[in-house]
Amino acid sequence: MVVDLIFLIFLAIGLIFNTLGVIGILRFPDVFTRLHAETKTTTFGTIFLGLAVVVYGASHFFGTGDGQYIVLSVHTIIAVIALAFTNATGAHAIARAAHRSGQKPAEAVVDRLAEVNP
Repeated sequence: MVVDLIFLIFLAIGLIFNTLGVIGILRFPDVFTRLHAETKTTTFGTIFLGLAVVVYGASHFFGTGDGQYIVLSVHTIIAVIALAFTNATGAHAIARAAHRSGQKPAEAVVDRLAEVNP
């Protein structure tokens, strides 16, 4: 009962973050703010959805004793850790490539990359 509630809370938080990220991708004006929305979506939304899967797998493992649920949980943990490490690096590479290709931030007050690379 409590585990189901925790599962539903993690699932709802993940879905809310993913929904807000999609709205941000559609509404924000330039590639940099869209990238910000996308990285928040993948970071928080996917982590909470992964936590929901881990809670689901753990509860079913302790309920049935079937080892496939532990495999599911371990694979989800590995995927979430890999995502957490690669998400920031990928976003940085995409933002830097967009800036070098001539994309400028909309209404930017300070452009630190333009100061470093004239």
